[in-house]
Amino acid sequence: MDLAALKAALAASPDNIPLLLLTAKAYQDQFELEEASKLVARVLEIDPGHPEGGVEQARMLDLEGKTSEAVVRLDALIARHPKCGEAWILRALLALKEGEAMEARGYYDAALRLEPGLRDDDLLERILRGGGSTAGQEDRRMALTSGGQFVEQDWEDDGAGDLEGVDASIAHELDLEFGLKADTTFNEVGGMEEVKEDIRMKIIYPLQKPELFRAYGKSVGGGVLMYGPPGCGKTLLSKATAGEIQASFFSVGLHNILDMYIGESENKLHRIFELARKNTPAVLFFDEIDALAADRRDMRQSASRGLINQFLAEMDGAQGENDGVLILGATNAPWHLDSAFLRPGRFDRLVFVPPPDTPARAEIAEIHSREKPVVEFDAEALARKTEGFSGADLRAVFDVAVEATLQEAMKRGEMVPVTGKMLLKAVRKVKPSTRKWFESAKNYALYANQSGFYDDVLGYLGLKK
Repeated sequence: MDLAALKAALAASPDNIPLLLLTAKAYQDQFELEEASKLVARVLEIDPGHPEGGVEQARMLDLEGKTSEAVVRLDALIARHPKCGEAWILRALLALKEGEAMEARGYYDAALRLEPGLRDDDLLERILRGGGSTAGQEDRRMALTSGGQFVEQDWEDDGAGDLEGVDASIAHELDLEFGLKADTTFNEVGGMEEVKEDIRMKIIYPLQKPELFRAYGKSVGGGVLMYGPPGCGKTLLSKATAGEIQASFFSVGLHNILDMYIGESENKLHRIFELARKNTPAVLFFDEIDALAADRRDMRQSASRGLINQFLAEMDGAQGENDGVLILGATNAPWHLDSAFLRPGRFDRLVFVPPPDTPARAEIAEIHSREKPVVEFDAEALARKTEGFSGADLRAVFDVAVEATLQEAMKRGEMVPVTGKMLLKAVRKVKPSTRKWFESAKNYALYANQSGFYDDVLGYLGLKK
């Protein structure tokens, strides 16, 4: 990549971490280590815990002859980010330089198990020449303890994140996406201040002050249903809610539950709830929940009815104590839910997630622009041109503009920045996806709203029943 083009792009987007790292590597290739070090330091200033930035910092120290310090920093990075393949492969190289061929082979094998694309035949040949034979069994890997010593861990446990023992086995078996502490917060969610405050009052404050809540005879937990048009941030809001209260986060989809054998789907659902109950405070997030909680009157198969009955029983806590377990559901089609899920004690708190307003769209556009070399960009002007666009629609605008810019960059053979004009041009190619949803929602809000379920939709549309 041409260094001059990279520098021009970096001038347009000085906090773009991928671009900073790409430019740093270009400086390394030209042996301008001081400039490369400055860019790597900038990456770690923006994001002190950035794994690739930490790897490049260790690489720079090694190039400067400070191999021992590089090893110490890399060991600490691997302890924090054991799934960073680039860190393992660099650690293998440093171990080989220090004459530790067997350890280098362990590091190298760990890197390839994480990222097969890191295969380096030249490095492997050097390891073998140095005496590094096959390290360990096929289903084992080397890992660092917090004390910097090597232990062998079961590779099969990798999919279980931070859980341990039986919990890890259950999560791995169910292919469950989770994190013991969600790292997304409301800072990563553009706009939607009213929705955030609604979630704080209904979810976050009670979990932050459980003693006060219990003093009023209320248990901590319960169910909250988020509904609205697709692509408006319901999933992101769920993760951010878990991050705000530092709770375990379990994302549950159809594939985690449905099973061809009778009774097994109900068993899986129960095990997921049990997993959340053992790791409280916990957020159980069910995306597209209408697929699991559909109206039983529309069902002909008793197996599906059985799963819904099991779901209701789990939400009631009839088969376990749900104190400290928050159940979040997200749906684009709330009218398809079984009415039993909407009674008090289940999904008794409803949050309408509308398309982002103009300030929110400007904030979302700013967030998307941070990771791209954008010049002459007016977020507010873009927001005014994208009325009715969801967060996903705004991302599509940037994707279309980036693709057009990449085509131009490939023709020129150099870096080309994304301009505000390109983004406004891309707006004309992307149609707001929320319109079709509101066409359906309007009918339900006007003619099937006896319980007031869709009052927020009526308010958003400016209609009165």
